[in-house]
Amino acid sequence: MRQLFFLSIFVLILCGCSKSYEAETSAISIEAVKLPPKKAEASSYDKDSDPVAAPPVKIKQEIEQKIIKEATLRFETDNLENTFNQIQKAVANNKARIINDSEEKDYGTISRNLIVKVPSQNFDRFISGVSKGVSYFEVKNISAEDVTAEYIDLTSRLKTKKKLEERYLEILKKANKVSEILEIEQQISTIREEIEAKEGQLKYLESRVSESTITISFYKIIPEKEGVKISYGSKLWNAVKSGFYTLSDLLLSLLSAWPFVILFVVFAYFIRKRLKRRKKE
Repeated sequence: MRQLFFLSIFVLILCGCSKSYEAETSAISIEAVKLPPKKAEASSYDKDSDPVAAPPVKIKQEIEQKIIKEATLRFETDNLENTFNQIQKAVANNKARIINDSEEKDYGTISRNLIVKVPSQNFDRFISGVSKGVSYFEVKNISAEDVTAEYIDLTSRLKTKKKLEERYLEILKKANKVSEILEIEQQISTIREEIEAKEGQLKYLESRVSESTITISFYKIIPEKEGVKISYGSKLWNAVKSGFYTLSDLLLSLLSAWPFVILFVVFAYFIRKRLKRRKKE
């Protein structure tokens, strides 16, 4: 009987140990089941916080270069009219315009000078059109000035001045005293003048960037036989006129020297009188 009692107690102890072991294993299994969601949450958090996984959006604003192009061309031609027609054709094909046209003639050459405004995108094509048939340029100067930094500086200063003007206008609405209103209006007037000056500079810069200036000078040498087309009678008449002008210049020179002439006449008179006395003696 005692043996049966001790045997039953031993069985109960074994059953309790097995239940506690099962409870521990079940707890471990529950924790194992709950772990994946925690890892998933951590991974989602890492993705949001990691700058490599999710970089911030950066907007890159590309600034267009602002370049002022200018050119000066000078060359000799055999036919002024044909060269001018060729330049006019290049002007029409490239949407350019002639703003100045002048001619001059000296002893040995006849020349024509043009100032042309051409859209900057057609600058190179216009130069190529004008250069056709030109064997040699006495002057060919092409320059390109980058004014991007100046353009950006003017734009930013203009924006700052406009924001400052808006602030003063808001303050003006809230002002009550006449002295405050007058002072604020004076400040607004000064800022407005600066804004208009900056806008003028910006427009001038944009106009120089959008249109290039090209100065073209072409000339023709006059042959010597073309320079001598005066008849023989005309040459004689020109010689007579030249002699008359020379005589007039001589008389004018003598008149300007009248004191010396009078002194010479008086001196000659006394010398002659003295010589006569000696002869009588």
